[in-house]
Amino acid sequence: MNNGENAPALVSRRKLIKIGLAAIAPALIPGAAMAAIHLIPKRSRSLSFYNLHTGESLKTTYFADGEYITGALAEVNHILRDWRENEVKPIDPALLDLLFGIHHRLETSQPFQIICGYRTPKTNAMLRFRSEGVAAHSLHLDGKAIDICIEGRSLANLRRAAISMFGGGVGYYPRTGFVHVDTGRIRYW
Repeated sequence: MNNGENAPALVSRRKLIKIGLAAIAPALIPGAAMAAIHLIPKRSRSLSFYNLHTGESLKTTYFADGEYITGALAEVNHILRDWRENEVKPIDPALLDLLFGIHHRLETSQPFQIICGYRTPKTNAMLRFRSEGVAAHSLHLDGKAIDICIEGRSLANLRRAAISMFGGGVGYYPRTGFVHVDTGRIRYW
């Protein structure tokens, strides 16, 4: 065997392996996919929502020129409020960035349909009493979780897009028709 004949193939394989490792590195490092959103500080970020319980809609740019827009965040906090108690709590901007990334991955213009955003302790206790799977210390209580669906996108595709972001927890509830997304530790159920 002539080493000169094999050298180009080895170099090509090495390059291919390096490219492959570079491509999958974000998937191996928790939060790396979410961090990519923050690499372009001037890029504006917009979201649209439809609250299934109140009938309210919102389309807003919540981030522009390198900063979060206070008025837009207040609008998001309002539409994601606990509708049963009509109580508003600040929503984690990282959750909005996670939703922005999911929306981008799904390549859709449809709004997120809100099943549940913020929950008061009273609402959380009531839901916990009525159904299984509601955590006593749910991240909904902290404004760090949302239950959603998107018209025209399957729940399975929504779940895959959410998992691919490595931004926190993702729960899949096909029988009740939603995907849970939060900014807690990375876990899937």
